[in-house]
Amino acid sequence: MAYGDDATQLVIESKRSQHADSLLKYNDHLVRAVIREQRDLEKLIQAALARLAPAAPGDDVAVTADVVLYQTVILRNKRCLLAYHAHRLDRLKDLYWSVGGALPLLLSAPTTAVSANAAGDLRSRLSPHEVDFLRAYNDSLIDFRSGVIDTEELDLFAQISKPPKDLHVLVRVVRDCGVIQTEVGAIDFRRGQRFLVRRADVEHLIVQGYLDEVS
Repeated sequence: MAYGDDATQLVIESKRSQHADSLLKYNDHLVRAVIREQRDLEKLIQAALARLAPAAPGDDVAVTADVVLYQTVILRNKRCLLAYHAHRLDRLKDLYWSVGGALPLLLSAPTTAVSANAAGDLRSRLSPHEVDFLRAYNDSLIDFRSGVIDTEELDLFAQISKPPKDLHVLVRVVRDCGVIQTEVGAIDFRRGQRFLVRRADVEHLIVQGYLDEVS
């Protein structure tokens, strides 16, 4: 296998994931293989530089060429690793917002609940560091939202792709979600029932898939 092949495979996986609108399982094997290759290349560079000082006239050209080649592969591998992880983090943030910032739902529910083109449990596809990233991302947004709400009423996790036309909305309960405090009091949302409620009270439930807006 030539230098850079493993890193190229990571980029191919990212493109395949992008085209399929899904998130493939974190390829820990390939990532570790690329890191090992980086260390091996760094050792080759050190060995080549060690030969450079006592090199005979003319030999320094060959040594320099080796160093340039190894360094080029190292930089390319780094770009591939960064592209692979950046793609996954962007995808995780998209999934996070698709469920209205409900992190427990995102980590516990099958990916079919958050993406029609994905299958299987989402958490099993993530590395431990990606789970930590989602938790830190969630904590940061909660801290930010608490600061904003102190000054004005704003639902940070509400969808903005389709601005609402009315303050109230007719919803149908798709999944039981228990008793929710609303403008008119506590409502026990049970599957199959319909309610006319203030949108701000149930927007997060609509985003998370518990309620379906009836047009």
